[in-house]
Amino acid sequence: MQFKKTHLLMLCVTAFFAMAGSAILAPVLPEMVAPLGTTSHEIGLMISVYTISTAIFTLVIGHFIDRVNRKSILVPCLVIYGLMGLISYFVSYLQLLLVMRFIQGIGVAGMMSLSMLIVGDVYKGHDSLHAMSRVSMAIAIGTVSAPLIGGGLAILGWNYPFLFYALSLPFAVLVIFFLPETSVKKENDSHSGIIDVFPVLRDLRILYTVFLSFAIFFLLFSVIIYMPFMLKAVFGYTAKQAGYVLAFEGTAVIIMASRVKTLVTKYSMIQVITAGFALVGLAILAIPFTNSIVTVLLLMLVFGAGYGLAQTTNDAQIIRISPSGSRGGVLSMHNTMKYTGQSLSPIVLGIVLLHSDINTVFTLSGILGLLIALTTYLMKGHFERIDEEIHVKSTKTSLPYSVSPEPLDDRV
Repeated sequence: MQFKKTHLLMLCVTAFFAMAGSAILAPVLPEMVAPLGTTSHEIGLMISVYTISTAIFTLVIGHFIDRVNRKSILVPCLVIYGLMGLISYFVSYLQLLLVMRFIQGIGVAGMMSLSMLIVGDVYKGHDSLHAMSRVSMAIAIGTVSAPLIGGGLAILGWNYPFLFYALSLPFAVLVIFFLPETSVKKENDSHSGIIDVFPVLRDLRILYTVFLSFAIFFLLFSVIIYMPFMLKAVFGYTAKQAGYVLAFEGTAVIIMASRVKTLVTKYSMIQVITAGFALVGLAILAIPFTNSIVTVLLLMLVFGAGYGLAQTTNDAQIIRISPSGSRGGVLSMHNTMKYTGQSLSPIVLGIVLLHSDINTVFTLSGILGLLIALTTYLMKGHFERIDEEIHVKSTKTSLPYSVSPEPLDDRV
């Protein structure tokens, strides 16, 4: 079968929905406090419950993902995602909303993993990096547009952003009829599910790459969640205005994600990831020392550039170094750590905020980013032979289906 650019676009849309699930509510959180009769500390649970559920069920789905058809998981996930969001629009109690968010996290659990896994099914070598950069750009577009959409819909009412999720329902129909099935049937299927992943984690490169997935999303959500509160306290910004500021970060992600393939041809993947974390750490660390919105916007650009480098390259790296037989399980673990990072970020930093102030939150997050950049640089020796190993493997690998002969160019 042929896997065309339109099919890659469908994977990008799936990843966009998965990322937007959290980001679309971020600028609206301050506006939800009064209608729901809660506090700024408790409202962060709207993000945490969602991401904790996603982290748990990503592992559950990972137990089966290498043994079943891709679409048999992806389609129900899209339906759950959209249906729970639509129901949430009519709910006005925090406790019930948290239940809806938990169930919705089940849907998201398969969406991110499946979009990455299908890329791994179809593309090899540098094509996989290029395709993964497109998926990462879709995630970045979610980072850009979701806060804007959420902030804009919040003008109509605090619950209107939930209507966005319903868009995945008609999209699920398109997936049913138009997305090819890429799973390969094996004559002797001896998979033990997610248990197969743990021996693979003995490879320090895979284990550390999975950790980096946790780290980059922990840092991302330290900005996504707490920047709107800082903007409201310092500049008196509304949810819509906070969405505009967060959009600057996403714009830089899109630009850098589209350049990752070029950078990786000049530098190693681990060097690009190191540079990304360094930029992220420096940008967050500088936030408490600025009182100008222009400076804040510049810092968001620096942060977005760093995030775009680190996240895109790290996702491509896990696809390239994970064994094909257990790739689905490894990607599930990898994506579980993303949502674990999203979950722990508001919990850990919420405790910090409870006992100090928001400047301390950004300072500690910035220092963490710089420490991870240093550690990643010191890990360079463990990754230096990766490109040679993968090149040898890719020359011996043949695909069970064909990729469309249309070249993957550098256009979005």
